[in-house]
Amino acid sequence: MWQQTIDPLGSLVLSSVVAALPILVFLLALVVFKVSGIVAAIIAVVVEVVVAGWAFGMPAEAIAGAGLMGLLTAVWPIAWIIVMAVWLYRVTVASGRFDVIRASIGAVSPDQRVQVLLIAFAFGAFLEGAAGFGVPIAICAALLVQLGFAPVRAAMLCLVANAAAGAYGAIGIPVIVGAQVVGLDVMELSRALVLILQPLTVAVPFLLVMIVDGRRGLRETLPFTLGVSLVYSGVQATVLWFLGPELADIGAGLVTMVAIMAISRVWRPARVFREGDGPSAAPESLSLRTVLVAWSPFYILTGFIFVWSLPSFEGMFAEGGPLAWTVLPMSIPGLTGQIETAAGAVVTSSWTFTPVSATGTAILLAVLVTFFTTPALSGARLLGELAQTVRDLWQAIVLIAAILVLANIANYSGGSASIGTALAGVGPLFPLFAPIIGWIGVFITGSVVNNNTLFAPLQVTTASRLGVEPTLFVAANTAGGTTAKVVSPQSIAIAAGAVGLSGREGEILRASIWYSLSMLAVICVWTYALSLLVG
Repeated sequence: MWQQTIDPLGSLVLSSVVAALPILVFLLALVVFKVSGIVAAIIAVVVEVVVAGWAFGMPAEAIAGAGLMGLLTAVWPIAWIIVMAVWLYRVTVASGRFDVIRASIGAVSPDQRVQVLLIAFAFGAFLEGAAGFGVPIAICAALLVQLGFAPVRAAMLCLVANAAAGAYGAIGIPVIVGAQVVGLDVMELSRALVLILQPLTVAVPFLLVMIVDGRRGLRETLPFTLGVSLVYSGVQATVLWFLGPELADIGAGLVTMVAIMAISRVWRPARVFREGDGPSAAPESLSLRTVLVAWSPFYILTGFIFVWSLPSFEGMFAEGGPLAWTVLPMSIPGLTGQIETAAGAVVTSSWTFTPVSATGTAILLAVLVTFFTTPALSGARLLGELAQTVRDLWQAIVLIAAILVLANIANYSGGSASIGTALAGVGPLFPLFAPIIGWIGVFITGSVVNNNTLFAPLQVTTASRLGVEPTLFVAANTAGGTTAKVVSPQSIAIAAGAVGLSGREGEILRASIWYSLSMLAVICVWTYALSLLVG
């Protein structure tokens, strides 16, 4: 059995710098040298293998096992979810429903500043709360392109908008896991996130409008944008404070969509903004039934996701449950039971195939129900849309697989822990750096859940040493991770695939990275200020 070390070079600072090299290489390749995402990821994986084997002494079989774990996870459940979500969108377009959806959005407002708040912000939050795992980015970015937004702009807007919802995705799982792995109360962590994240959440709608149309656009839509911001943040904060994280995104997104429609009936901007001064479609008269039928694929999706998230449903797949036989775990050679972490725990991770309980299966059922309720759609067209979805997304899936290979090798070699521990060594200034650890965790793993699993214990240990409330640091870890979803390679790959820019991920990264870093800086300063107040 091989034992990790977080300081193989005898200097924690030097060890952490070496551990960070693959991330730096990936960013430089995309942003500076402007190579494709797949090429950048492959180069970064090669660097990671060298760092893990040479600097951290990870055996070849353990490197191979960690890489295999990342590859399998990319295929199931991540690729399964993404392909099913985009397939559902394509079926909606092929059925003719999207023409009605587009007209119904135009009836709310032809103004793209309003549309980005309705689709990327409110509807995206709703989908994040219901499904997570890149579903809102894939669907909403494609919707914005169909509404006339440029592909890069559409992808970037959806990534930035997700910062207001990413912490509570998939029925609040990131917060629940963050509390469980360190033994914190879920409600206390939810309330700490209200204190840390809500100032940024309030600002996101204003930021989105400014991205679309600058300061002039913000002035012209100020009453509207302010109303959207207050409604969303108010509902989300209330749910988090009194009920917990499970419905924070679903409730806020749903109420905000209703609020946008209601406000649009009594107030509209004097000037209609269209990107490139493009024409807006003439408003169509649509019956309520027609609109409801057109949007039905997404209602159906939400219904299935809701059922899949019920504790009673999940309990059917737990050990001893009637469907436990459908959960098929697989030990990973060189990894499962073969690595001892620096903390002395034996790695028990295994890959699990869950053909029934996976979120992607719920989306598949939504696709099938949509198909069987659309007489005009043939079986050949349905399968053709699936084939085209795979052709459009294969590069994104390969990129995600490469990133997860890198992430798993970094985690199991001890490299990720080395980076986090080095940042934790800054003493009283640590509250300023706590969100950065979360940012790095999500950038590496692509998941706020995995980030909290990886770094929440480190945050709690450091908080105890500094005499600061540990809940604050776990919340900071979650909040910092949420800002990293804007530029997470997984998120960018999903966005690129959805808008037809696979291979051009660097363009989306360059358009998004400064927003991510700016939001991270705000969270860092605000966390430090809060630590002085509660410490």
